[in-house]
Amino acid sequence: MLNKYVVTSITALFFCLVSFFCMKGFSNSKKEEVLKVGFVYNADTATAYTNNFFRTQTELEDYFGERIKTYAKYNLGENEEECSQAIEYFIGQGCQLIFAVSYGHGPVMKKMAQKYPDVHFCHATGDLADTEPLLSNYHAFMGRIHEGRYVCGIIAGMKIQELILQGKINRSQVKVGYVAAFSYAEVISGFTAFFLGIRSVVPEAQMVVHYTNTWSNHIVEKKCAERLIDEGCVIISQHSDTMGPAIACEEASVKKGKTVFHVGYNQSMIDVAPTTSLVSCRINWTPYMMGAVQALLEGKEIEKVVKSPYRGTDAAAGFNRDWIEIIGINRLILAEGTMEAVEKAVNQFKSGSFTVFKGNYSGVNPFDPDDVWDLRNAYIECEKRSAPAFCYILRDVISAD
Repeated sequence: MLNKYVVTSITALFFCLVSFFCMKGFSNSKKEEVLKVGFVYNADTATAYTNNFFRTQTELEDYFGERIKTYAKYNLGENEEECSQAIEYFIGQGCQLIFAVSYGHGPVMKKMAQKYPDVHFCHATGDLADTEPLLSNYHAFMGRIHEGRYVCGIIAGMKIQELILQGKINRSQVKVGYVAAFSYAEVISGFTAFFLGIRSVVPEAQMVVHYTNTWSNHIVEKKCAERLIDEGCVIISQHSDTMGPAIACEEASVKKGKTVFHVGYNQSMIDVAPTTSLVSCRINWTPYMMGAVQALLEGKEIEKVVKSPYRGTDAAAGFNRDWIEIIGINRLILAEGTMEAVEKAVNQFKSGSFTVFKGNYSGVNPFDPDDVWDLRNAYIECEKRSAPAFCYILRDVISAD
């Protein structure tokens, strides 16, 4: 009888030990499956641009749960040494996927991709995916933001048309202002798309662009907008990161009685400009970044999960895949019929039946006066890469300084 109890006890202990080591092995296996992801931020979440990426980071954490672990470094600017140190830190933590969000991070990201071929580097707004050396672990991605700019231009144009019909402004004197960060192709493409959206409604409109030479300086951007308002602009839009231009419009309207409205970027600006902020648009970074994480978790190529229109490791999409969003729609001040016009335009973009950069215009490349484009021959933006490439200032209708 005693031997029977001993045998039973030993057997039970054996199975307990087997179960323990099996569970330990399973636990270690699960731990090895955790994907570590690094985020290189050029600013912090106080800026709308960075906050849009941070929002996606938190969405990834919520969606994938314990299957991923994220790391982030903020306020790195575009300093090569600082970016390199941040990336080395991520790799030291075991990151297999690293995102960078600023155009200026491109050279560092590609350099590190060469150094660490087993780590995937995904660069938002980048244009180096199709340049030598071609690397299977260096990726570029961006939303077709010119689509969103054009739709916002339609909204602004319909407001201008309403003001004309109300007798508040003269059709022959319609002037639009734009607070632009830098004279980059991305910025030029954006303000041109916005302007052409306006012109689809008010063909007499003219545009004045002033560069601030900063992405995120509230005081400089606000003063720039104030200057444009003083020059007679009735619509102010921006490719810059603060609410300064929106506040300038609200103050000019409420305190000075001027007729001016605002179109924002990256965030709704209704809170600071409730009577003048018409709408904003932004790139939704989540579809790409979630797809990239999903791909690596499943052991697949990123571009097999995030379908790309290009060969290689570049990806872009627009309204057709929810990569572009119209946000901060202030229905209280929109012109009648605006939402119907927006729906029509968005559907055209989704179907691929509409081209933005076309018309009876010619544009000059500010970096090469001999480079001229006649828009009667339509320019297909993002045709060969995700980063915007249109960089022509339209003659006679847009002035930029």
